[in-house]
Amino acid sequence: MNVTVLDTKSKLPKTELLVVFHAERAAPRLPADVEVSATALGDLKGEFRDLRLADGISGPAKRVLFVGLGKPAEFTVERLRRVAALAVQRAEAIGAAGAVLWFEQALCESLGGDFAAGVAAGEGAVMGRYRYARFKTKQKPRKLERVVLAGAGKHFENGVQRGRVLAEANLFTRDLQNAPGNALTPRDLAAAALGLAKRSKRIRAKVLEVKALRELKLGALLAVAQGSEEPPRLIHLTYTPKGKARETIALVGKGLTFDAGGISIKPASKMWDMKYDMSGGAAVLGVFHALAELDLPFEIHGIVPASENLLDGRAIKPGDVITAMNGTTIEVLNTDAEGRLILCDALCYAKAKTAPDTIVDLATLTGAVVIALGHELSGLFASTPRLEQELRAAGEQVFERLWPLPLLDVHKDQMKGEVADLKNINGEGAGSGSSAGAAFLAHFVGDTEWAHLDIAGTAWGGLNRDYVGGAQGSGVGVRLLLRWLENRASA
Repeated sequence: MNVTVLDTKSKLPKTELLVVFHAERAAPRLPADVEVSATALGDLKGEFRDLRLADGISGPAKRVLFVGLGKPAEFTVERLRRVAALAVQRAEAIGAAGAVLWFEQALCESLGGDFAAGVAAGEGAVMGRYRYARFKTKQKPRKLERVVLAGAGKHFENGVQRGRVLAEANLFTRDLQNAPGNALTPRDLAAAALGLAKRSKRIRAKVLEVKALRELKLGALLAVAQGSEEPPRLIHLTYTPKGKARETIALVGKGLTFDAGGISIKPASKMWDMKYDMSGGAAVLGVFHALAELDLPFEIHGIVPASENLLDGRAIKPGDVITAMNGTTIEVLNTDAEGRLILCDALCYAKAKTAPDTIVDLATLTGAVVIALGHELSGLFASTPRLEQELRAAGEQVFERLWPLPLLDVHKDQMKGEVADLKNINGEGAGSGSSAGAAFLAHFVGDTEWAHLDIAGTAWGGLNRDYVGGAQGSGVGVRLLLRWLENRASA
C-alpha cells in the first residue's frame, strides 16, 4: 500500500473515498467542493469508532466515510491511531483502490500538534492493514492500493513519515512472531538479523555459532539448546551514530523460537503459542529495522540469544548444574525456566563486549506476569528511578503501557542456591514468580543501569485496538523502545 501526504490547504484530488473525522454531536467539516446529502449528515452521532458511509453528490470524492472520534475531552493520539486503522480497514472492505484521510488542523492541535498527529495517523494507517497470510494457499487479494493522509504543513508530513517507519518496524516484528516454529528456527532468526545490516551502512550484524559460543563459555545458552537438533545462535547487531555517541545502550531480547519446556514439559493445551517465546528478540530486531531510517546519538547494540527448548536424551535435566559466561554456576530446578538462562549469558556478553551505560531486556519470561497484569500491561523492573520513569513515559506515549513490579533484595536472595551459586527458580510456594525471574537476571547486570520488561502477557493475545491486538503477535516493545530512545536523545 502506497502512503503519501497531502497538505489540507491544497485542493482535494479526485478520490474513490474521502474519510472525514468528527467529534460527537459536532457537524463534520468537509473539504471545499465536497457535498453529501443533508440526510446523510442528519443522523451522524460521532461516537468513538462510529462509521457512516455516504455518496458524494458533488465534488472530487465519490464516497465519504464519516468516522466518529467521541467527545472532544476524550481525544487522544491513541484514538487517532485507532480511527486511522479503522478507516483503512473500511476502505479495504468496500473495495476502494484509493482513499484520502482528512485530518483537520484543529484536531491535530488538540492532540499535541501536527507532528504528533501525523505520527499516530501514519502508524494507524499502516498497522491497521496488517494481516499474516504467508501460509494461506488461497489469499484474498488486496484492493486498497493508495492512501493519502491529509494534514496541515510540513510538521504533519514529517510525523506521517516517522509513523510509517515505526509501523513498518512493528509489522516486521509481527511477521517474525507469527511465523511457525518450523519456519523460524534460530538460524532463520539470525538470517533476518543479517538482512537488517543490508538496510543501512550504520548497522552491522554478526552471528555467533556453536564453536564461538563454546569459546566464549556461554554455557547456559548451550545447555538450553542441547535438547534440540537446531543449533543455537547469538545475534549481535550494532547501530553507530553519525557523530560521537553520547551513550552506549544495549537491548537484549529473548529469542526462544519454540519452547516445549524441556524435561519439565509444558501442558499440551495451547503449546502452539510457544512459537511466540521469541517475541523479545523479535522486538530487538524490529528496533533495528527502524534504526536504518532514523538518526539517534547513541551507539546501540542488539543482543539476541536464539535457541529452541525441546527434549531428547541430551536435554538438560532438573537438578543439573550449568555454568554461565561469567563463571556463575546455576542449578536448573525447572527446565521450563529457560528464558532466564539464555538471557543471563546474553547479559554477560552485553556487559563484556559492549560496556553499556544502560541495558534494557525484553522477554516473554513468566506466566506469573499474566496473572498479575493481564494482557494490556507489561511488567517493568528497573534498577534506577530515572529509567523507570523514562520507560513508563514512553509506554504511555505509544500505548504500550508498563507497570512497575517489585524487585527487592529478598527476591535476589531467594535465587541463591545450595548446590550451586544460583538456582533458576525460587522455592516451592514462594510465589512472586515474575519478581523471581527478574531477580535471577539481576545477578548478571551488576551496577549497570538496567531494566527488565516481562512481555509474556502483551506479546500476543491482547484486546483488539484496531491497529493491533487479538490472537496473533503484537510487536510489543518496538515502538516503546524507539520512543524511549528518542525521548532520551532530546532530553
